[in-house]
Amino acid sequence: MYNIPKGTKDVLPNQSYKWQYIEQTAREVARVFNFKEIRTPVFEYTELFRRGVGETTDVVGKEMYTFEDKGGRSLTLKPEGTAGAVRLFVENGLSSTPMPVKTFYITPAFRYERPQSGRLREFHQFGIEVFGSESAETDAEVILAASSFLKKLKIGGASLEINSIGCKTCRAEYNMALKEYFKPHLGEMCETCRTRFNTNPLRMLDCKEETCKKIAAGAPYITDYLCPDCAAHFQKVKSVLSAQGVEYRVNPRIVRGLDYYTRTVFEFVSDAIGAQGTVCGGGRYDGLVGELGGPEVPAIGFGAGIERLMLLMESTGAEYPEEPKPAIYIAGMDEESRAAAFKITMELRGRGISAETDHMNRSVKAQLKYADKLGAKFVAVIGESELASGEVNLKNMSLGTSERVKTGEIYKYLTKEI
Repeated sequence: MYNIPKGTKDVLPNQSYKWQYIEQTAREVARVFNFKEIRTPVFEYTELFRRGVGETTDVVGKEMYTFEDKGGRSLTLKPEGTAGAVRLFVENGLSSTPMPVKTFYITPAFRYERPQSGRLREFHQFGIEVFGSESAETDAEVILAASSFLKKLKIGGASLEINSIGCKTCRAEYNMALKEYFKPHLGEMCETCRTRFNTNPLRMLDCKEETCKKIAAGAPYITDYLCPDCAAHFQKVKSVLSAQGVEYRVNPRIVRGLDYYTRTVFEFVSDAIGAQGTVCGGGRYDGLVGELGGPEVPAIGFGAGIERLMLLMESTGAEYPEEPKPAIYIAGMDEESRAAAFKITMELRGRGISAETDHMNRSVKAQLKYADKLGAKFVAVIGESELASGEVNLKNMSLGTSERVKTGEIYKYLTKEI
């Protein structure tokens, strides 16, 4: 017997409707906000992620699934959705189309990390990426789209935290302040942080080692180093969110885990899923399009992990719609009536009615038990007398009532009753 690889998960028939509900909700949010779907390959050239995500990130340094193909090219299973979306934007010349370009995707992603509740090596993301607008209103719109998504899923207890990590100008001054702060503590910190001290001190604030986290807690806040333009932009984002009645908390420790972020960053967090409480996060990445070979086009987006959303829904008691069930089960008593049952079943399916019949040569009694397990709303049994009369008894399984209906009018009857 073969077992599933560690860090992956099967989706069983009695669970798939939950996935479909979340994905349909994501698509509905995308529709009303006018985001258009994009689809990118599961694997890309490794250099895309090294340049796009950042060499100093844990994702690139420790977590990517990278391999050589038969032509000796280095390829990587996508660890997140943004870099591929930017590559698509640049390669397909979307910068020459009317701005903003508003896109979304639902995609698998892959990271080699220790599997834990809600965090797998193969996971799935709903993501939004907007290209071409540098306005604070766009930042707010993306945050509001994320908020709308969580609300439609009836997820409670997820609070919004926002920050600004500035631009290259103010980041340079802040990095100097971080180096000055961290330098006396380097001997106590992990090897990764000591490396980041020289390459990207901002990443030191994102370290998960307990000792490093305690030291980082006393570091200066980036919001105290924002240049006038970044400070004004952040103030406008906050004003727009407040005008929309959105509750938020400024958390100056949010830096996100990827190097491409600039200015606005945000997270929706919940303590209902343990210490790893981020359920949706994103921010602005104004330099990434240019970094990946395109024009200097501003951009912003977010990603929400579907597995983590499902875990949060379970923890907070959010309800899914009822699992889809067949409208009718048609049982046959013998070979001739089974053929008739199959014919009626296919006719109903052709007209959009969910119908089921027997393919296991069960007895009528066993068929009725199976129909009950399926949760069929109506059941009809066809035998010799039904074939002769052209009528069947349609039994309403929830009410226990029956009604005589002509076989040619079953569709009409069901459309009134379901």
